[in-house]
Amino acid sequence: MKKNITILSHGQALVVLLVFMVVAITMTTMAVALLVINANAASQVEQGDMAVAIAQSGAENAILRLARNPGYTGETLTVDGGSATVTVTGTNPLTVTSVGTYNGFVRGVVASASFLDTVLTVNSWQEVY
Repeated sequence: MKKNITILSHGQALVVLLVFMVVAITMTTMAVALLVINANAASQVEQGDMAVAIAQSGAENAILRLARNPGYTGETLTVDGGSATVTVTGTNPLTVTSVGTYNGFVRGVVASASFLDTVLTVNSWQEVY
């Protein structure tokens, strides 16, 4: 009794191999592209977070300086490779605006504070976009 065994000819095996190679190369290329895109997105999120942290540092510095000197009006600070531009406006309540810049990313924080007798109280603190 003879068994029918199908054997791929040399040409058919080459075509199958080429199809599998194209699929494997395509999947590898897509995986690498996805990895690069995610790395860039994560880097941008981190830089935006750094800008927020710098803005908050500037606002905290302004609150501290206001507690020591009620006539403080603001300044520009260099913080961790970025800068915070702080302005203080108003009389009572005071509005502290701090804009943090890091590698082209800009974020801001606005705080409201008021003096009651000689005690400085922070009324609100929020990130602005």
